[in-house]
Amino acid sequence: MDKSLSLLPQLCFCLSVPILLPSFLFHSGLGEMGGDNGTELAEFILLGFSGFVFVQGHLFWGVLCMYVVTLLGNSLIILLTLADSALHSPMYFFLRHFSLVEILYTTTIVPRMLADLHSSCPTISRASCFTQLYFFALFGIAECCLLTAMAYDRYAAICCPLHYTTLMNQRTCAGMVGASYLAGIVTGTSHSIFIFTLPFRGANTIHHFLCDILPVLSLASASTFWAEVAELIITTAFIFVPFLLIVASYACILAAILGVATSQGRQKIFSTCSSHLFVVILFYGTATAAYMRPQSDSFGDTDQILTIFYTVVTPMCNPFVYTLRNKEVTGAMRRLMKRYLCGS
Repeated sequence: MDKSLSLLPQLCFCLSVPILLPSFLFHSGLGEMGGDNGTELAEFILLGFSGFVFVQGHLFWGVLCMYVVTLLGNSLIILLTLADSALHSPMYFFLRHFSLVEILYTTTIVPRMLADLHSSCPTISRASCFTQLYFFALFGIAECCLLTAMAYDRYAAICCPLHYTTLMNQRTCAGMVGASYLAGIVTGTSHSIFIFTLPFRGANTIHHFLCDILPVLSLASASTFWAEVAELIITTAFIFVPFLLIVASYACILAAILGVATSQGRQKIFSTCSSHLFVVILFYGTATAAYMRPQSDSFGDTDQILTIFYTVVTPMCNPFVYTLRNKEVTGAMRRLMKRYLCGS
């Protein structure tokens, strides 16, 4: 698995697409479809945490601390899984890419959120909003797909141990990671283009601290039917289907656990997948609560709190969940400290 970084050149090329797309859309006239009279909006106002005026200072430092912990913790996981040969297994190959996505996912949101908390009237240009929405969708979907790949890895290890090395060979793992990034790129590109080819000539206030799909879509000055259809199709394909695959994987794992005669054996098997299961529940639980509950015309404080959970809190928890009770990772950490701090 030490050749996993060979994916980075192709990934960087694909991720560079949104740098060119905003300019193409907003200077070619595609952003002015709809036929309404009026001037296209050049920027949006992010209301953000206007309902938490008296705690914005505390919120700033809280989010900043969580962001720093997210960067340091996930970077440590990437370093450990690259440096220690004992962690060159499929499970840690997926975990390394998952940690990378967590870093990029939070970086798409948190720096601007922190800047806006210190602004009396935070605004974001239309091109910047496009780019943020693109990366937000890209890394969110990539995370869902990587969680699915990790669930399948645990299924193969527990339910098919004799065929594990064949099922989870290096080529298969690289293909699953590549497919996760590709699904994110397709989703981010589709959402962004479908939304930002609509005309925006009326209200420019986004009731959120980021350019999320539903708050931005609600400001469009034309029918959003096809954009909503596209969102439904993509959501079903890249969020609901991966979730069903995760559920199916854990149903098979549960059946395997119940088939073990001793409680010690059942506990040992469950401990190998409990960390992943916790992250799945935390991520999908908060995301589902945010997107599947009935929406009003405005996106209130509850939506923003839920969004903070799956965009800031969950990525921060990832390093703790995968290291505190993982003897292989803690052992690799001790070996790394010995090597670089003690010189042995």
